[in-house]
Amino acid sequence: MSVCRSWRAAWRFSGGIFDIDGKRLRIAELDQQTGAADFWTVADKAQAVLREQARIKSAVETWESQGKTLEDAKVLIDLADEAKDEPTAAEAAATLAGIEGAVSKMEFSRMLSGPYDRNGALVSINAGAGGTESQDWAEMLLRMFSRWAERKGFKIEELDRQPGDEAGIKSATIGVEGEWAYGWLRAEAGVHRLVRISPYDSQARRHTSFASVFIYPDIDETIKVEIDDKDLRIDVMRSGGAGGQHVNKTESAVRVTHIPTGIAVHSDGERSQHKNKATAMRILRSKLFEVEQKKQEEKMGNIHAQKKAIEWGSQIRSYVLAPYRLVSDHRTGLKVSNVDAVLDGDLDQFMIAMLLELAGDPTAKPKPPQGQLDDDL
Repeated sequence: MSVCRSWRAAWRFSGGIFDIDGKRLRIAELDQQTGAADFWTVADKAQAVLREQARIKSAVETWESQGKTLEDAKVLIDLADEAKDEPTAAEAAATLAGIEGAVSKMEFSRMLSGPYDRNGALVSINAGAGGTESQDWAEMLLRMFSRWAERKGFKIEELDRQPGDEAGIKSATIGVEGEWAYGWLRAEAGVHRLVRISPYDSQARRHTSFASVFIYPDIDETIKVEIDDKDLRIDVMRSGGAGGQHVNKTESAVRVTHIPTGIAVHSDGERSQHKNKATAMRILRSKLFEVEQKKQEEKMGNIHAQKKAIEWGSQIRSYVLAPYRLVSDHRTGLKVSNVDAVLDGDLDQFMIAMLLELAGDPTAKPKPPQGQLDDDL
């Protein structure tokens, strides 16, 4: 890598994209809070402040460290220019390449800076109106997210599956276990639209199908979610779908309904009613936690761009298989012509573009790879 090419990383680094001055001001504010006599009066709030303080201090320390490295690179470049010394120029280029890697990591951290972005995720997929067509599309989405998780090396656990009447699924929930799983996947929440020649239509007509995707942080026991047993209705039933004699005869499936919110969750992945109830409560806790988080964001006037995406008619992405082939994200404008790769889990470019926009940098979209189209749907 040439010095000129590597210098672009240094330019990005020194251009203020990380708002270091703002971070230093915030650190000073947090230092005042932690030094207050009543700081530990509310333990949960105090711990949240300490987590934010540690995260911002780490970012500033990394920036300062790379700043010193950048100064060293400048000295090497000056020496190389004066002496026409190729080895010194190569050393400067290698130093700048290291800075480029550090900048990329800082950009990644800036995208995934939410308090629960490091958590695992629960992915819930629900077929829209349209019967078999939408149910088949929901199963295609389930496979797409599962393949993406496998590419990342994440562990996948099927928590619930409601099979379709003829094909596909009516709904399904999977757990994705791995660091940053929720941070990545939260960019995928919303309605996904498929346009294709239906394999279930004898007249080979084009059909449009919808499925909604909900993403919840998989929260652990250290995060308190108050659930009063009096607010729950618990129903047990026989597991549906194919499964043999045990599934047909044993009432192992569990549905838990939270009466105040109307949120209902279902689990039938285990033969044990006790395990299915535990799984259902795990899903319910995450959903109630997300509801509470949204309420807090509304109070602060800080609802992010995906809020409207769960409504029908406001799809976040379209996957067109006929009459042409194109995947188009309606939030970021990113378009990809390799539909097969996307449906096989190649989702990072869409996630990165959306996460950068949510992080407040809508101009920093990834450069479209070769083969992408600019035409609107």
